[in-house]
Amino acid sequence: MTPQRAVLLLRISYRKAEEEAGDAGEAADGKPRHPQLSKGIGRQEQDARALADRLGWEIAAVIPEDDTSAFKRRKIKLPDGSTALRTVRPGFRRVLDGLASGEFDGLIADDLDRVARDPRDLEDLIDVVESRKPLIPVESVTGSLRLDGDGGITMARVMVAVANKSSRDTSRRVTRKHEELAAEGKPPGGGYRGYGFTAARHEPIEEEAKILREIAARILGDWDGWTDEERAKIDPELGESLNSIAADLRARDVPTVTGAPWRDRTVRSVVTKPSVAGLREYRDEIVGKAVWDPIIPEERWEQVRARLAGRHRMVDLTLKRWLTGVLRCSQCGHMLMGWQGNGGPRYWCAKPNGGCGRIAVRASFAEDEVERQVLDLLGQADVLAGLRTVADTEVTDDARAELAADEEQLKAMAGMFARREITFGEYKEARSIIEKRIKESRALLTSRAPRVLRRLLAAEDVVAGWGELSPADRREVVLALIPGYEVQPHDRSHGNKFDPGRLVPIEA
Repeated sequence: MTPQRAVLLLRISYRKAEEEAGDAGEAADGKPRHPQLSKGIGRQEQDARALADRLGWEIAAVIPEDDTSAFKRRKIKLPDGSTALRTVRPGFRRVLDGLASGEFDGLIADDLDRVARDPRDLEDLIDVVESRKPLIPVESVTGSLRLDGDGGITMARVMVAVANKSSRDTSRRVTRKHEELAAEGKPPGGGYRGYGFTAARHEPIEEEAKILREIAARILGDWDGWTDEERAKIDPELGESLNSIAADLRARDVPTVTGAPWRDRTVRSVVTKPSVAGLREYRDEIVGKAVWDPIIPEERWEQVRARLAGRHRMVDLTLKRWLTGVLRCSQCGHMLMGWQGNGGPRYWCAKPNGGCGRIAVRASFAEDEVERQVLDLLGQADVLAGLRTVADTEVTDDARAELAADEEQLKAMAGMFARREITFGEYKEARSIIEKRIKESRALLTSRAPRVLRRLLAAEDVVAGWGELSPADRREVVLALIPGYEVQPHDRSHGNKFDPGRLVPIEA
């Protein structure tokens, strides 16, 4: 039977930087192309529609996967609660769901490797195709994707296995090349250029370098560009705020690399990148000196990062919603955060921050219940005695000395790598061993009785002491006693009444 509700699956792994989104128009047959697609996707749609016309198929939907890899896998949480490595392709899953439900009755793609480069994805498609009799029709422009019989399915499996091997080989070579470049302190090449440097040879752009040095000076409070009136408003110990710097750069029409307006996050990002201090970064770790000269001296750059880190701590001390980082969504595992809802403050698995948006709880209800549980625990004599024992004996001089020695050794290893006295592989292996010891030592030093809890235990009246704690200190106490809470969905059969049973303590 000729499909009357076929779906076009279009995919391209990497969109070229010069291709702009929104390149809509008309295909050669006069039919409108799907909007907001890159040129590569647009060409696939033209060819797929031409094939559909030859076959007499009617197209019901076009599902693009623009700038989407069919090979790279990420760790995700499965419905049963376990984690696994999977390709993340919402468009492909939408196609499978539509074919399985009967919403679509056929599939057209440009080529087999546009549909799958991971054998697991192909098997999922085969399962859906074979779930109906007769089989769901599947066609491709190149003819490489045919699932209408055992021969076609076997060939598809072989070709996907070969494509997967090719992707793995490419990934291995690229990774090895980047490791080599990082070890030599050379720029990685490719991608968008960083602010302050040319893309081709990573040479400083003086106009942008001046802006970077200006930003650093304004953060550190020693910029000579302020008027006397402006300088009087700046605390040298705090420096100028990122929002204020961004607003001034916007007012002066200082361009960014992408042309987007300056924001506080933009200012932070450009000035804290290791490259501006002449350091080479690989996979979020500084691996040594770079071959290019620094725009901001390394020592001054470290001061900028320390100043900004200090600001984060100051913000944390004014935390209002003290269960942020304590409550976890039972549906997707994300942490709930303080949010202003229509009904007032609440904790929400915020969709704008990557959550599912399905779990929320009134802030006052959750805070009152957790406070009740904490004070109940602290009111038990045996619990108090145990915590006071831990607080008195948790830290030893030996643990502190071991931590200091490991941190010093880590710095020495970094220096040896920068001087090329050891290889990147040797540095990486040694670093992982030392960092594991450091992590264990720090876990001991900040174990289940943090400083704020010891202070609280020393108070004559624990309840009164709790009332005097800042929101950030309250969160520390909660996490010291209970690893956190998983928030269950609201049972509507209870009406709008809060059910304390929704807060399920997480076991250590």
